[in-house]
Amino acid sequence: MGDELLSEWLNQHSGWFTRAGRRLEKFRSRFQEIEVYETPDFGRLFRLDGSFMSSERDEFFYHENLVHLAAVTHPDPKTALIIGGGDGGSAKELLKHPGIEKIVIAELDEGVLAISRQYLQAVHRGALDHPKVEIHITDGLAYVRDCRDSFDLIVLDLTDPGGPAEPLYSVEFYSACRARLAPGGALTLHVGAPVAQALRFRDTIRALRTVFGIVRPYTLHIPLYGALWGMACAADSLDPLQLQTAEVDRRLRERGIADLRYYNGDTHQAVLAQPNFLRKLLEDREN
Repeated sequence: MGDELLSEWLNQHSGWFTRAGRRLEKFRSRFQEIEVYETPDFGRLFRLDGSFMSSERDEFFYHENLVHLAAVTHPDPKTALIIGGGDGGSAKELLKHPGIEKIVIAELDEGVLAISRQYLQAVHRGALDHPKVEIHITDGLAYVRDCRDSFDLIVLDLTDPGGPAEPLYSVEFYSACRARLAPGGALTLHVGAPVAQALRFRDTIRALRTVFGIVRPYTLHIPLYGALWGMACAADSLDPLQLQTAEVDRRLRERGIADLRYYNGDTHQAVLAQPNFLRKLLEDREN
């Protein structure tokens, strides 16, 4: 086993690391550096421009929470748009909902799809080639602007702000996404680490609130990211906070969704609970 350590800075003062194990792939696409490793703790893991994206052993923390909080709250999701998501994990979770008829993935980098098909089968489980999944190699902002379809769910499964993803963290883009939502639809996304990236977390929630009537931040620890991580559900009428534990579990049973490793009725409510420091961060107008 090699001694190389994979590290990622969460901010200019702190970060975390894991042992690399064996490198399976490393190359530069037109847009970013792509790496895949076989690691002791996370199994197959991939990174973009030095940032941890997904791993086969812990991807369920991220993908189940990014998708199901909104998808289960929606009474009958049939169509979904994923911006990014080239590892196929979000598509895999959406396909667990029996009413889903069409999933569109708008992924910028064909290289991400290639390495996912080759190395990350445990993450996507064939979702990238499912007949309900339609893949476009395109810029997410351009796709949303030009598209005339509407979607019950939009999932922003993006890299962190910066580089090609920078325009996708803007009021302009959130407004374009809102225009593509069907009535009763919702948008979900990750919004960074509320401790290590507090201002990014706060400012993203504020930006969403200028566009959507209901914005529900939620948090959970994601092992691969080494931190408490933030996500959000944004909508005009759909509100996951109003969905009680028993109703979440009832809908999961009714839809036949049983192969979940994280999400259930209890965790639905738990991730939405806000500790006092987070309430203060989101209410603070001084910084």
